This record gives sequence, structure tokens and C-alpha cells, in this order.
Amino acid sequence: MREERAARGGPAILDAQTVWNQRHVLDLDDFSLGEIQAIMETADAMKEVLSREVPRVPALRGKTLITLFYETSTRTRTSFELAAKALGADVISIAAAASSVQKGESLIDTVRTIQALGAQVLVIRHSSSGAPYLVARHTEMNVINAGDGWHAHPTQGLLDLYTMRLHLGDLRGKRVVIVGDIAHSRVARSDIWGLSTMGAEVVVCGPPTLLPYGVRPGGRDGEHPLALPPVEVENDLDRALEGADVVMALRLQKERMAGGLLPSLREYARLYQVNEERLARARPGALVMHPGPMNEGVEISPAVARSAQSVIEEQVTNGVAVRMAVLYLLARGKPRHRSMNAAASRSSRQDAPPFRLGWRTSP
Repeated sequence: MREERAARGGPAILDAQTVWNQRHVLDLDDFSLGEIQAIMETADAMKEVLSREVPRVPALRGKTLITLFYETSTRTRTSFELAAKALGADVISIAAAASSVQKGESLIDTVRTIQALGAQVLVIRHSSSGAPYLVARHTEMNVINAGDGWHAHPTQGLLDLYTMRLHLGDLRGKRVVIVGDIAHSRVARSDIWGLSTMGAEVVVCGPPTLLPYGVRPGGRDGEHPLALPPVEVENDLDRALEGADVVMALRLQKERMAGGLLPSLREYARLYQVNEERLARARPGALVMHPGPMNEGVEISPAVARSAQSVIEEQVTNGVAVRMAVLYLLARGKPRHRSMNAAASRSSRQDAPPFRLGWRTSP
């Protein structure tokens, strides 16, 4: 009965609002288990909305959302725009390449201009890690990080969690293998935070040159308070995939790489491509995921990308419902102050949580 009511957007969403404490969505490092579950349950209701003949509700009518992208995007930008329109919001898209940024306008001045125009929600993607945190300290708008440098991509992490949850149910104890360019992947960092909070066992796998310093074999095991949760590190993909419930391949972030990290793409594909032979080492029916865009034939074989185990296109579809849930909770929720100590460690407005880039290995 509760599930039926949740699908109609009833008590489940009301319950979600009671645990919601976020003013912005900058990463998943400060999300509680209850808040992540609130998004999952709200996304269930939003999926029901999207299944209707007219997939629209007036939940955000009168609100204005602006997407401000300093980097290119297909899935994320389109998904946010569809999500906002499905909730009744007005949507305006700004590409930095076609804005006053080209005339020398600073990021903060651009954001202040957007706020002065009456926007309530800002979705920002930027090439510099930490840019959304800076923005959050200088605006009254709700800020959503759509990807900042190597650092974080929280809504991608949430839609990945949601997709896993739909297929696997409770993620506690599930073995999730993330393979590829971990060092330059903002998706990997957000996924690790979310999966760890949900109780999953996270394994990162890749060549040593594509693992962040803190997780390289023999690297310093930092216990810095801002380090990420512990993960299992494996350089051999065949060993990493043993017993995996989920296999997530990441593309090589060539645009963020320095030279000399790999001998060749052919060598990388030989050792780290997720193909049918390697996938057979995972559990039967293990999910195959990829945040996109894919480089088929490099990090994943075409046969695996289009196999029955692949949920890659489903990830894209689920992104709309998850982002609807995030927008709904931000607009409708009433963030409560956490403890005074937590508030003191943040900005004077309690706008931005600590900015984390560190890693540490499991003991």
C-alpha cells in the first residue's frame, strides 16, 4: 500500500521532505543515508509522472531554472532541462561560449547577474574543481553541481545508485567494480561517496598511472579528515571482476590527461577493456554500467555495451526522474540547520560543505 501511495507522489515524498537538509547539491559527501533514500523514493514517484500520457506536474510552476555550462554536455544538460520542464519550471540555458564570459566577465559576476534576473535554481558545470562551491557562497539561489573538473558529479552518482537499486534492491554488501580512468573521473568520486553511504563494497581498478595518488599500491594511506571512504584497490581487472554485482566502465578522460600516462590505447584495451570474456568472471546477470559518453572498443566492447546485462541507456532514462527528485526536494524542502559545530565549519550562510579531493585506501 505504501508503495502504491509513493508511486502517486503521496506520503513518500512528504516523508522525504522531513529528512531533507540540503540547500545545494554540490557532492554526495555530506548526504546522509536518509537523504539519499529520500531522493530514491521521490524518484520513484517522478517515474510515475513521466509514464503518464501528459508527463507534467505543476510542482515548480513559477520557478526559474538556469543551466550555466562552461563545458560541453549532452546527457546532463538535456536531462536537467527535461526534468525542470516536467515539473513546470521555466528553463533558460546559457553556454559560457555564447555569454559575456567571452568579454571577460567573471564567474561570480555572471552568477550575480543570473540571480538579479530572478532565477531560483542554478545548474552549473565548470572545468575548475570547486567552482560550484564558490558560487554557492555568493548566491541565494539553490546551486546544483553538474560536474566540476575532476571533483564531483553528484546527480550522476545519484542516478547510478537509483539504477542499481531498481535491479538489485538493497545495495548493502553488493560488490561494485569501477574500472578505468579513476584519477580524472568526477563520476567515480561521487559514486564512491554514494555507494559507501549505501553500504556497498567498492572496488576501483585501473593502471597505476590512472589511480589517484592515495589509492596507488604502496601509496600513502592518508587519514585526512576530508579523505574519501576506503575502497579496495586492484590493478588486475580479471581479479577485480570476481563476484562483482555491478561493473562500471569509465572512459579515458583525454581532455584532462597529461602525456605519458598510457603506452597506447591498444595496450589499455588489452588489459582493461570490459569484454564478454572478462564479464563472465562477475556474478551471473551482473549489471554493466557506463556514465557516458562511451568509447566503444576501448574501455568497453560493443557486444557488452549492447548486451542484455547493460543498463547504460536505462541510466540515461533514469537521470530525468532522479533530477526531477533533486529539483523537487530542493524547491519544496525546508533545510534545517545541522549542529552548531557543523555550521561553524561552513560558510557564514551554511551554503557549502567542505571541499574534498583526497583519497585513502582500505586498511
